[in-house]
Amino acid sequence: MTVEATTERVLRLLALLQRRPSWTAAELAAELGVTDRSVRRDVERLRALGYPVHATAGVGGGYQLGAGTRLPPLLLDDEEAIATAVSLRWASGGTVAGAGEAALRALAKLDQVMPPRLRAEVRAVHSATEPLVGPGVEIDAEVLVTLARACRDTVRVRFVYPGRHGGRRERTVEPVRMVVTGRRWYLMAWDIDRDDWRTFRLDRMREVVATTWQFRPREHPDPVSYVQRSVTESPYRYLARVRVHAPPNRVRELVPPQVGRVTDDEDGWCVLAVGGDDPDWLAMQIARLGFETEVLAPPELREAAGTLARRLAAMAGSDRPRTSAGSRANG
Repeated sequence: MTVEATTERVLRLLALLQRRPSWTAAELAAELGVTDRSVRRDVERLRALGYPVHATAGVGGGYQLGAGTRLPPLLLDDEEAIATAVSLRWASGGTVAGAGEAALRALAKLDQVMPPRLRAEVRAVHSATEPLVGPGVEIDAEVLVTLARACRDTVRVRFVYPGRHGGRRERTVEPVRMVVTGRRWYLMAWDIDRDDWRTFRLDRMREVVATTWQFRPREHPDPVSYVQRSVTESPYRYLARVRVHAPPNRVRELVPPQVGRVTDDEDGWCVLAVGGDDPDWLAMQIARLGFETEVLAPPELREAAGTLARRLAAMAGSDRPRTSAGSRANG
């Protein structure tokens, strides 16, 4: 058998190992059309190249591609290569500090070996797409990694965080999950000092350190729902709750999750909860949705809506011909 044929078979073996968690030698031999002995030799070739292929003996045993001490080259099919390249292009302008440069380096390597037909597809997708996002806040990659490991290993984290009324103090928390909304990252965690669940913005954290204190996970709210409620309601003076005569998904298209929370109601209605410091501003934003609405709370929003309605009614009646000052004087 030629060297080219052996290389092609080894690459096919690598692709199979990446496709599912475990294979028996007989299954691999059948897929490749070779003997079990050839499979064992090809596995050794992959190990020599740095791929950590683990073997388990006995009934139910087999071969499994595991994690090693370094990242070996990956084998991607056409769809995976396109998805990876497009993702790397967007990551080059992302919110994680330093990730943009790393993404560009990885993209350059992938672009160099990508077939021309795939390269053309990736560039077509990128040139035809524009992100509708505003400027974001960069997150230190080390903070991201530290918190991710702490969530995984269930260990407490210490960091310095600004208070609502000024000042900075050290916080100790039991982290559960990180949630990204738009271009901001949040951590949901149990605050040891306050004995309650809290949400923290990653870009405001300083001196983040994972301790060796391992905690037992406790029952917790859904992280996504909890963070959404925290960022859309808690920081504001007023919490507006209105019934909207529209399908929930339609309202969610107009109200981002970091701005408002939409829940299903009945008979074609949904309930929108959105926070703000000015009832007049809230009334205008809700009116801009263009749907029939019913104010549930607070009373200040109902008063602001009445004031807005009178102003709009006055505007609608302002199309009568105006009499100039000179005409009034001559009349």
